[in-house]
Amino acid sequence: MNFKLSQVPDRTSKPRQFGLTMVMDKGLSIREVEDMLDISATHIDIVKLGWATSFVTPNLKDKIAVYKSAGIPVYFGGTLFEAFVVRNQFEDYRRLIDEYQLEYAEVSDGSVDMPEEIKCDFIKVLAEQVKVLSEVGSKDETKIIPPYKWIQLMKAELQAGAWKVIGESREAGNVGLFRSSGEVRQGLVEEILTQVSFKDIIWEAPQKAQQVWFVKLLGANVNLGNIAPSEIIPLETIRLGLRGDTFAHFLNEKTRKRWKLTK
Repeated sequence: MNFKLSQVPDRTSKPRQFGLTMVMDKGLSIREVEDMLDISATHIDIVKLGWATSFVTPNLKDKIAVYKSAGIPVYFGGTLFEAFVVRNQFEDYRRLIDEYQLEYAEVSDGSVDMPEEIKCDFIKVLAEQVKVLSEVGSKDETKIIPPYKWIQLMKAELQAGAWKVIGESREAGNVGLFRSSGEVRQGLVEEILTQVSFKDIIWEAPQKAQQVWFVKLLGANVNLGNIAPSEIIPLETIRLGLRGDTFAHFLNEKTRKRWKLTK
């Protein structure tokens, strides 16, 4: 940090096990990646090459190398995994991970109706090769999964070998964990947290209001994903109580009372 301030919450240090910021790269150029890392690398823990953008991104190996040189792991979005699976090319997908020397992989079923036992089998196999991020939730806004099912799926996928489970919201933040308006399904999140540790979940929260909600609920070291490159620094200020939305949240009671501030 550039300055010293009291009453700022402690952040976990990289390489973090929780307090993660997962960034969504939807097709950045190598130059754009370099610019992003120049200012934000300290605050980025992992980068997802969104859905199947890696299939059409030119100079992909060179781009991944730029991330690796900054010590930031990259993985292909879950839609690419699904695209290989539905074409009966899972082994090709595994070879692809090795070819690009990736350390992480995402297993998802947001676009296909995949039996849970089959999904867990994929997790078990990939977990012997890389760290697995397993996404729970549908990309179909009409498909509402009840809280007990979210819990059941998350627990099963963690047990199958997933390093973290991801709460689905798409890049817009308007399905899965959220209503079409972007409003958090609060009861769903709170019920999930009765059974699954917040340290094991990455909440996809691309919208500022969603990020604020999760930081207020779970603190500075909540795992958040699908963060846009332009929102990395702003998110870190939200985590630290240095933006209006969370300004009073981490101040002590004496300070809040003196300045008539409310959380």
